Amino acid sequence: MRHLLTTPSRAALLLLVSAVWLSLMAPAVPAQITGDTTRMEEAERRAEEALAAEDEPADDDNAADESGLLPVEAPSVNLLWLLGQGGWFMIPIGLMSLLVVVFGIERAIGLRRRKVIPPELIEGFGELAVRPGGLDPKAAYRFCQRHPSTAANVFRSVLLKVGRPHAELEHTVKEASEREAEKLYGNVRPLNLAAAVSPLLGLLGTVWGMIQAFFATANMGPNVNKGQALADGIYVALVTTFAGLSVAIPAVLLAHFFEGRIQRLFREIDEMLLGVLPQLERFEGKLRVTRHDVERDEVTRADGRATPEPAPAAVD
Repeated sequence: MRHLLTTPSRAALLLLVSAVWLSLMAPAVPAQITGDTTRMEEAERRAEEALAAEDEPADDDNAADESGLLPVEAPSVNLLWLLGQGGWFMIPIGLMSLLVVVFGIERAIGLRRRKVIPPELIEGFGELAVRPGGLDPKAAYRFCQRHPSTAANVFRSVLLKVGRPHAELEHTVKEASEREAEKLYGNVRPLNLAAAVSPLLGLLGTVWGMIQAFFATANMGPNVNKGQALADGIYVALVTTFAGLSVAIPAVLLAHFFEGRIQRLFREIDEMLLGVLPQLERFEGKLRVTRHDVERDEVTRADGRATPEPAPAAVD
């Protein structure tokens, strides 16, 4: 049998077997290609559906119902309770807040324009300036006594220097303005003090609270959640810093506001004095005004012995 399968016979047999195998496998290849194409189309369709679902707004209620879970609400902070946990450092910070409230109200009342520069004083000086003979220093001094105020104090200091050289009058104006401004600034300083000290007290309280928190965490047992305990200690320790800044910020704003108001009021007083000083130059070396003279004139007027006051006479 081996001899019967010659070389040409072997070649023919191989060709026959190959033809039979190809005929059997030919239908399977298109089927496999068709299956792969179908799976690719299905994957593309699912991807398009997923993208379309992402573009649509999510319904939280439906999502919660499908998953069976409701959204968790974040706990709110009880500010009063938190302030009470700040420790004894909250006591000086509370005193500073009381200081800011008291002096803020006091300066708001004390720096009213009517109290510093009364309208009656301005009107009275205007009337005295238009009298025949010009401004009478003694009458102006008495008028300032009847309307006590910051502006009246400055004017009285200048009127007591009538008859002196003009340079001395200007120096008197400067000194009197600085002296009266110092009085008005006196009750603004507590606000500056509170603005400077309150943040430092808050920072000191926070540092002390963090020292306590780390110390307590370091000495806890092995089965305690140290991270949670440390977080609780730190957020409580930060309360004093929050309280200190809450006091310091209003104090800075109030101090800046009141200082600006004082400067504006004294600019108005300086403008009024610029209109009065030229009328006092004519008395240089000729007239002196003293408190004793003014008081004596007041007593004379009270007794009814005074006659209408003439314009001051020049004294050589």
